Amino acid sequence: MKILHVESGKHLYGGARQVLYITEGLAAQGVDNLLACPLGSEMARQQPAGTRVLPMKMGGDADIGLAFRLARLIRAEKPDLVHLHSRRGADIWGGLAARLAGVPCVLSRRVDNPESRLAVALKYRLYDHVITISEGIRQVLLDEGLPPGKVSCVRSAVDPAPFLPEVDPEAFRAEFRLPQDALVAGVVAQMIPRKGHRYLFAALPELVERYPELHVLVFGQGPLQAELRADVTARGLDGNVHFAGFRHDLAHWIGGLDMLVHPAEMEGLGVSLLQAAAAGVPVITSRAGGLPEAVLDGVTGILCPPGDVAALAEAVERLAGDPDLRRRYGEAGRARILAEFSIDGMVEGNRRIYEHVLENHR
Repeated sequence: MKILHVESGKHLYGGARQVLYITEGLAAQGVDNLLACPLGSEMARQQPAGTRVLPMKMGGDADIGLAFRLARLIRAEKPDLVHLHSRRGADIWGGLAARLAGVPCVLSRRVDNPESRLAVALKYRLYDHVITISEGIRQVLLDEGLPPGKVSCVRSAVDPAPFLPEVDPEAFRAEFRLPQDALVAGVVAQMIPRKGHRYLFAALPELVERYPELHVLVFGQGPLQAELRADVTARGLDGNVHFAGFRHDLAHWIGGLDMLVHPAEMEGLGVSLLQAAAAGVPVITSRAGGLPEAVLDGVTGILCPPGDVAALAEAVERLAGDPDLRRRYGEAGRARILAEFSIDGMVEGNRRIYEHVLENHR
């Protein structure tokens, strides 16, 4: 089996890391993998094991030329199947390229943002099958008219190994210049509107009054960074909110958090939540999209209505005041990751869909 994977992301965020897991897992099973990705991207530099990387120009949704470049690549390499892993032009132009070249194509859908029934009816004709990373996203597509036989859920996975070692609390607080008695909440997300940073910042002033030792580490980067920093300053939170940027060594430190807070308005599944759980960190997040599949309410963390600042504050306060509860949720979360979110299971799920599509295509 020869598969051409297309990933248009420039950074190794959650979705791109799943592509690494899939390609390396398939290569270990003897699958011949090609990976088309942007010039200069972190994916191109990673060179996943057993995969031939083909960097190329990818200009996003407006780059109609990508369809013809990918079609030429498909005709030259003759893969059995094309797997499109992302948006930013890769979905539409990649699907069109596969049609032009006469090769079956599957799409991974990682977001739960709604599309019109007309858009679904037109766009998804390009794909032989759609793979969603959560049942929540699958249900969105079914509600928008996609036939049940054309969409399957294969949940994202996490490699737990980097997150299992214990983190020295003193070293953690020294690394991020926090007081040794700090109670530390973390946010790990791109700085874009739907991740909901603003809801946590709105909840913090009252929380800090009750828990002056509460500090928040904000990991990530994105177009809202300046706006979010200004919001923190305007609320008088500069002493309690710390912007840590994008960290390549996050796996080494995430286990030092006392809790992870992810107040997103919508989310496909939330890989950072799975990583935090693997590190034994309890999670507070929204009851939106696939997030209830990543966090079991009252078992591995707490779910809040999206955008509900009061409920979010109550959840943070509940964990802040109960170290035993934090420990129980953290232990349960780690056990669940080890049992239900394995890379092998995710790779095998994708491969079964490839085989199903290829059998139907023949």
